[in-house]
Amino acid sequence: MGIEVNLEGKIALVTGASSGLGARFAKVLAKGGAQVVLASRRTERLKELRAEIEADGGAAHVVALDVTDYGSIKAAIAHAETEAGPIDILVNNSGVSTTQRLVDVTPDDYAFVMDTNQRGAFFVAQETAKRMIARAKGDPRLQHRIINIASAAGLKAVPQIGIYCMSKAAVVHMTKSMAVEWGRHGINVNAICPGYISTEINADFFESEQGKQLIGILPRKRVGQPEYLDGLLLLLASDESQFINGAIMAADDGMSVQ
Repeated sequence: MGIEVNLEGKIALVTGASSGLGARFAKVLAKGGAQVVLASRRTERLKELRAEIEADGGAAHVVALDVTDYGSIKAAIAHAETEAGPIDILVNNSGVSTTQRLVDVTPDDYAFVMDTNQRGAFFVAQETAKRMIARAKGDPRLQHRIINIASAAGLKAVPQIGIYCMSKAAVVHMTKSMAVEWGRHGINVNAICPGYISTEINADFFESEQGKQLIGILPRKRVGQPEYLDGLLLLLASDESQFINGAIMAADDGMSVQ
């Protein structure tokens, strides 16, 4: 018996959609039939992505969002629902990192990473969930999905990116807490923990000598491609994932169990 994921009629909000995995997630959800709302600070890039999605037969909207600004979060989600309709799926993807030893981390470095990866992710999910919960009170049959993008670095300490590891570990536990509190409202909250994935943002690094050394210590001596996450994303976004709640899913080629 085959299973076909069909997201037609669903509204999906993707944060950090201007590049990298966020852009890929938006394209995949649109291809699956969802109407996608593209959110980030770089709205010009979002408009280009919207044009790509529409040229491929999909539907997309653009909203400006700065996840470090609580007012921006509330305004962006309100705008998204005005533009597209009630949000069924949130892909909570915005993320940043720094590379340095822990002894060199400044308060500004710490705030830069934590304000986006943990605080921003929390309040985006919270504002979205408030609206989902209100709708569920009117119709308990509704199913909603929140997919937090954590990292394999949230499951395993990695040198030089300790603050990033800490922020993503917080996202992992945040996911579990949200699943416990919001599951009874028909909201399934799960996390994807990608390993090293090659995108336009980091492709040059993986071609460098330092990048090749890193690849050499990975379990299968390779980095992933963005499309390796497509199936997992579609599963967690779909109604077929109705019994998956609070799951922390590593897609890291075995990195976190090494």
